[in-house]
Amino acid sequence: QVQLVESGGGLVQPGGSLRLSCAASGSIFSINTMAWYRQPSGKQRELVGTVANGGSTRYADSVKGRFTISRDNAKNTVDLQMNSLKPEDTAVYYCYADLKYKREDFGWFQWWGQGTQVTVSS
Repeated sequence: QVQLVESGGGLVQPGGSLRLSCAASGSIFSINTMAWYRQPSGKQRELVGTVANGGSTRYADSVKGRFTISRDNAKNTVDLQMNSLKPEDTAVYYCYADLKYKREDFGWFQWWGQGTQVTVSS
């Protein structure tokens, strides 16, 4: 089995910073893409940013220049540094990974973390 466990959410004032972390553990041979998504209350889940195995990143327009995604392939972790936070960043943030359990797996299996709440409010 595989687990993705997020940490680092909480309450922060507008303009503040938070760092989210996610650790993947269990029966993992390799991880392809890791990402962060978020889901504001009453809205659909949306992509925040992705980081490929080789390190290339992609961000939603709404967070470019404010958020930075990074990963440690040796530890199977992905972080999201969030700066200049705005009230509209309030959401449950989910960690995502697509991975193989063993070398001979055909295709990648998708896994999600349980989510961590980020609230930006004064």
